[in-house]
Amino acid sequence: MVSADTREELAAALYTALRTQEPIDRLTAEHDLTMADAYDVQTRLIERRLEDGAEIVGHKIGLTSDGIQEQLGVDEPDFGRLLDTMFVEGREIPNGDLLQPRVEPEIGFIMDEPLEPPVTYLDVLEATGAVLPVLEVIDSRVRDWDIRIQDTIADNASSALYLAGEQTTLPDGGDLSLEGVKLHKNGTLESAGVGAAVLDHPARSVAWLANTLSDLDERIEAGHVVLSGSLTPAVDLAPGDVVAVEFTSIGTVNARLAEE
Repeated sequence: MVSADTREELAAALYTALRTQEPIDRLTAEHDLTMADAYDVQTRLIERRLEDGAEIVGHKIGLTSDGIQEQLGVDEPDFGRLLDTMFVEGREIPNGDLLQPRVEPEIGFIMDEPLEPPVTYLDVLEATGAVLPVLEVIDSRVRDWDIRIQDTIADNASSALYLAGEQTTLPDGGDLSLEGVKLHKNGTLESAGVGAAVLDHPARSVAWLANTLSDLDERIEAGHVVLSGSLTPAVDLAPGDVVAVEFTSIGTVNARLAEE
């Protein structure tokens, strides 16, 4: 556990890194952060962005695959807040605030109803108004992605931007755990996956979030967007790269990272 003053300083350092595009050393190199510390730093970071005029429109969930959990030595996901300023209109990804971007294909959930714990994945499906194909751009304000779980949590779960295709209702009789996706970069297949890579079912990821938020006196509200986690490993993105995400049934997203 670190002091409130230290958590405030760490939030300020992450905010400065975001605004100056100058990455910093990982927070855990100097500080023994608990998970609670890390989420408090995240909250303080988000408060700065809200003061800049942003609004919270939902959440993103990370660390949903076995591989990345093993890599970071954890056994559960993490989450960050989605801001309206993270949504990219059109198909060109602005490069101005990005340091070391990567992309991930995700299934987004748009909630028709709030989720009141305890929540199961069936409750999530019942409360979902629509799903949408999402291309999430993740980024780290920590140099060279040299992160531990506390670092990524503090850094708003390494979030940056996201693009989305058209909303669609849940496929009749469809099983999102079987929903496939292909991620192409510059015409080459970089990665492929299925919904089961996300905690066995993307809606289970959303249920985990709803139950976790209740411990923080927060909840998933009606109208919120929830990015449920990547179906594939993240793919590095460089200026000028063109990426295409093709889901089996819920749609596609195409985008290009701006040169400047």
